[in-house]
Amino acid sequence: MTEQETWMAQALVYAKEAFEHGEVPVGAVVVKDGDVIAWGRNRREEARNALCHAELEAIHRACERLGGWRLWQCELYVTLEPCPMCAGAIVNARIPHVIYGASDDKNGACGTVLDLCQLPYNYRPKVTAGVLQEPCRALLSEFFMQLRNKRQAKGKNDG
Repeated sequence: MTEQETWMAQALVYAKEAFEHGEVPVGAVVVKDGDVIAWGRNRREEARNALCHAELEAIHRACERLGGWRLWQCELYVTLEPCPMCAGAIVNARIPHVIYGASDDKNGACGTVLDLCQLPYNYRPKVTAGVLQEPCRALLSEFFMQLRNKRQAKGKNDG
């Protein structure tokens, strides 16, 4: 297993935790000098807050731990391609390298739908896509299949 796969596997642990709590299974870790210094998982439903994305939680924790907003010595690993909000936070936190697992065909803002990380801002993070892509994608697919099945079963019970 490569170093990137090792860190993505750790992000998958948090994605699975999100899944267990009924959240879209996305997990993230911030790595500095070969150590995970912060983590996050989706909590939008639990917190009833649109800002509770895995990446934002991880970035927030990393800033607290390091005592500043510049994360220029860190890498962010996330199981799903960041959305526009999270890509903006990544650029603003000066994270030099973002590594993600599964692409997001609907909201991906690091190359799939648009690429906020390559716009002419004063800071442009490097992006690596597809690390442990299949397990990341499979977890998301399982979650949404279960969600559809629950909605269909509820519809049958209501009628």
